[in-house]
Amino acid sequence: MLWTSAAVAFVLLLGGGGFAAWKLDWFSGNGSSVSFGKTPPPADAGTAQGNPGQTPASPPAPTGDPDVQPATGPSSEFKQTTKLDDGTIIAKTRLKGAKSGFEGDVWVWTPKEYADPKYAKSGFPVLIALPGGNGFPSNYWADRSLGLQKAISEGVQAGTSLPFIVIMPVLNPDAKYYYDGSDIPGQPKMGTWIAEDVPDFTRANFRTYKSRDGWAFMGSSSGAFVGMKQVLQHPDRFKAVIASGGEIVPDSPFWKGHQAEMDANNPEKLAQKLIDTGGPEVYINFQIGTKESGKERMTQFQQKYAKGPVKMTIRDIQNGEHNGWHYVRGMKEGSLEWVSKVLKGPKPETS
Repeated sequence: MLWTSAAVAFVLLLGGGGFAAWKLDWFSGNGSSVSFGKTPPPADAGTAQGNPGQTPASPPAPTGDPDVQPATGPSSEFKQTTKLDDGTIIAKTRLKGAKSGFEGDVWVWTPKEYADPKYAKSGFPVLIALPGGNGFPSNYWADRSLGLQKAISEGVQAGTSLPFIVIMPVLNPDAKYYYDGSDIPGQPKMGTWIAEDVPDFTRANFRTYKSRDGWAFMGSSSGAFVGMKQVLQHPDRFKAVIASGGEIVPDSPFWKGHQAEMDANNPEKLAQKLIDTGGPEVYINFQIGTKESGKERMTQFQQKYAKGPVKMTIRDIQNGEHNGWHYVRGMKEGSLEWVSKVLKGPKPETS
């Protein structure tokens, strides 16, 4: 919440004539409907050329890759919340989870390549970005000031990042407690929300991959814990996580009296179970700033569980603190390239 407030404060500090320097086009179109990946009809189709949001008569047939999953529908209604300098859009929708029963907001961003006709038959990898803090009622990764989406776009141009679809759900059902991204008895089923409803929503609206090779998490602080836990808990669905400034063990106050259920959501026990059963392989990339605490916990976890199918690295962010700006810097310095080598990317059509 502090990170989001800082962005708002920056606008206010500009004040008076200085506010004119603020890029007002960032907010142009906010609140308008967004149709991701839809292509305009041809000029002779009886409609003005370039009309956005026009749905093709039928979706393009997927490539020869059997792993490509065309959007299954039904489509959600998206409203623009932010426009980036490259013209890409962050938009929000309201999702009622069919499996969890929880209803919350989800923000979405797609790279420019997603709307490129050359990629119309290709799937795209998905990065589910989880915030720290309360993670409610917003997800701070949807704030353009942190630069996550820009970092991905620049990485694509530099050849160091895949063009990820970024999905940014709320993490908790309220702003008072942490729920550890888990189905705690008697509480909202936030584990099911993150592990099933959010991916189902993504498959309904976007061209993705059927296999786990196209699915990863990134998160900071408590969101890092949830992302890592989901990968270890569901290695058949998710392959990798970038866990920044992360926590290692569950600590929600609602676990009291539910030790067995808490153990079933403990990354230490999940990692050991994965080691004992021999896979599948999962990939964990910790990020930690040199000016924050927590590296000792990461190092101990790595020393004990980085074996067999559990692949683990720790990236130090020089002079980094516990905030999103520095974690994005770490991603630009190497973590985006790391996760891009683990997952599969889209394939353009060749002429």
